[in-house]
Amino acid sequence: MKVVIFGATGMVGQGVLHECLLAPDVEQVLAVVRTPTGISHPRLREVRLADFADLGPIRDELRGSDACFYCLGVSAVGLDEAAYARVSYDYPMAAARMFAELDRRTTFVYVSGAGTNPNGRQMWARVKGRTERDIIDLLPNGYAFRPGIIQPTRGVRSKTRLYNTAYTVLGPLIPLLERIAPKYVTTTDRLGRAMLRAARVGFPNRVVEHADLR
Repeated sequence: MKVVIFGATGMVGQGVLHECLLAPDVEQVLAVVRTPTGISHPRLREVRLADFADLGPIRDELRGSDACFYCLGVSAVGLDEAAYARVSYDYPMAAARMFAELDRRTTFVYVSGAGTNPNGRQMWARVKGRTERDIIDLLPNGYAFRPGIIQPTRGVRSKTRLYNTAYTVLGPLIPLLERIAPKYVTTTDRLGRAMLRAARVGFPNRVVEHADLR
């Protein structure tokens, strides 16, 4: 299986990348990045992309892929809707459209979030909800994953300073929360394995809620 990962240097993407490199049936991982992952592995290739809204320069690199795990994202804090939609709608839709042209059978997993709603009151929920809907409409094997609380594992760290601070402060409480409310907590490695499951056998629902991502 050949896998493409967008956002491999972020918290979720790092976890997904690690699980892909552990999986014996993943023969090649292509990480589409702006900055290097810092990981050296015989099955990992990296390709630099300046503008994630234009995948034309890497079209040939993406050809023949079995799955795309879209983990690239940004915090909505301090952004207006246009700036947030640029990263959370325009970028993933550019990738989805490219795979629709290359091979509509490609499994495409978009990492969204718990509480996403295209008609929601919160800006981020509306933008991501629109992205979910349009990806699922475009690709027959398109999925929207909606994780809730994600615990970093295997040394994974977020690129967002605010999130790292929160995990440092609240990290010791996450295992307790997982015991008393397991349906609200998952880990980066479990999320990675769930994406691989989507590529291997699929999920019964195209919108995969947090409880099914454990």
